[in-house]
Amino acid sequence: MKKQPNIVFILTDDQGAWAMHCAGNEEIVTPSLDRLASQGIRFSHFFCSSPVCSPARASVMTGKMPSAHGVHDWIAGGNMDTAAYPEAAGHAHFRKPDQGIDYLEGQKTYVEYLAEAGYRCALSGKWHLGNNPCRKQGFSRWFTIGTGGCRYFHGDTFENGHFTNENQYITDVITDKALQYLEELGQGDAPFYLSVHYTAPHSPWEAQEHKPEYLKLYENCRFSSVPEEPLHPWQINTCPIGDTPDKRRENLTGYFAAITAMDAGVGRILDYLDNTGLSEDTVVIFTSDNGMNMGHHGVWGKGNGTYPPNMYDSSVKVPFLLAAPFLEHRGIVTERIAVQCDIFPTLLELAGCCYRPADQQPGRSLVPFLKGEEGEEGEEEDIFICDEYGFVRMLRTRKEKLVLRYPQGPDAFYDLETDPEERDNRIGDKQYEERIGEMRGRLEEWFAAYSRDPYCGKELPVTGRGQRKRCWEQDAFLSL
Repeated sequence: MKKQPNIVFILTDDQGAWAMHCAGNEEIVTPSLDRLASQGIRFSHFFCSSPVCSPARASVMTGKMPSAHGVHDWIAGGNMDTAAYPEAAGHAHFRKPDQGIDYLEGQKTYVEYLAEAGYRCALSGKWHLGNNPCRKQGFSRWFTIGTGGCRYFHGDTFENGHFTNENQYITDVITDKALQYLEELGQGDAPFYLSVHYTAPHSPWEAQEHKPEYLKLYENCRFSSVPEEPLHPWQINTCPIGDTPDKRRENLTGYFAAITAMDAGVGRILDYLDNTGLSEDTVVIFTSDNGMNMGHHGVWGKGNGTYPPNMYDSSVKVPFLLAAPFLEHRGIVTERIAVQCDIFPTLLELAGCCYRPADQQPGRSLVPFLKGEEGEEGEEEDIFICDEYGFVRMLRTRKEKLVLRYPQGPDAFYDLETDPEERDNRIGDKQYEERIGEMRGRLEEWFAAYSRDPYCGKELPVTGRGQRKRCWEQDAFLSL
């Protein structure tokens, strides 16, 4: 492997850690993800930094928590300057005027470090961090979606600022462009970085949104791998809810089909790397922005599938697969706890970049662990991760989970050893009173270290309905 490896980073949208065959779900068809897992390592305890799209993506790109980068909800406003693209005016997504806001302006992403280190960098797929059509610093090639997400057969795509109204299946469009970029980037000796950001398996899940060959795979599926439970009392009404047998089947069929179609795209990318010999010098990472409940706990949606938001493991745990030529052991599953903020230092160490973590970057590089220089984490009490979504914050260890909802709750505490499904909230149990106090202090101390004004989300009116301005501005968050 050459000194600076190529990097292909594949990110899906709303894929729970449970939604892969290699993770033990025997009903879902994901041969390419199984292949990637067999060639590398799968993290079974990998967590997002926020259980909703845009905040999680911002944490990946900056290595910071939402209270340090300022994106606290999915981006509902600031996606693009609609007046600047009259050719897009006929598309349904752009009938409402909008102004472009670069929510990460002034914050250095890992892509900028990679470009400074000689990498040629490209994006194919979803950005959804504001002013989406405009190519961001560090990227030389830029193919994305104007409003963040889109329907599967009616995508609004932009390449380096030029609008295209796509009527092909958007998963295939993203894969085709990724392969084109791979062919271009693979020429010459300079290393490359490619982001492939699928919209799958995000809704919509109706049959007309997906290709028949993938829907057919699940015609007779019982979907016994997904819990069928009464609707959660906090369920919001803006998610596609599977509250009848027919609607449940439609949602799950579309969700599973979207994943299998995306898996086929991943397979095409892996084939290209193998057939061109690029795999000998390329690290491939596969993950998702946040988890997803498809009836888990009676919830349809992720963290904002309920109000107040939830922090169930099914919302915050995401897939993470990594294959690299330097791995001595392959097909490994690790229970080492890791989080999205670890991606930033990991990629930069893989690339050999000179980099010193900023004060608000809590992540740790996974490279020493991947190279066998660090053992599997044990049961030490100081092993924990944190998560946030506006006024909701979580601290999770291997054994316990504390969820605080500021200012007045309701809070939650789960003993994960005896209650791994998070059914029994022990927040008022005297047996756990001392431990809850310890964890509360640790959580608040941690966020004090990794937050900064005016980005702190603890008192912001985040509802899960979207962010349309910078977080400190008046009416930044849509109301319930």
